[in-house]
Amino acid sequence: MPTYDYECDACGHTFELFQGINDPVKKKCPECGKLKLRRLFGTGAAIVFKGSGFYETDYRSDSYKKGAAAEKKAGESDSSGSKSESKSEAKPEKSPKPDKGSKKSDS
Repeated sequence: MPTYDYECDACGHTFELFQGINDPVKKKCPECGKLKLRRLFGTGAAIVFKGSGFYETDYRSDSYKKGAAAEKKAGESDSSGSKSESKSEAKPEKSPKPDKGSKKSDS
């Protein structure tokens, strides 16, 4: 059951009320007794998923899953031959960087 915020337009009294979703909106202020009470929009109605098991990919469409599986299969067949080639290639050597602190001045 959610908590709702209420405010009275007559006296300015604000309070929180723990009530069910299907319960009727309160209209009478408990402080002044006038029918000027209104329910405020609150931030407490958000859904928060905690714990493991809630992943973005759990709720993907079937067409997305089929496309991802096709890409994975295509990537596996292409990568099997390219792995051996990339290991045999020699990496170019890096040239040493000049030391900034060893500059000579003409004084």
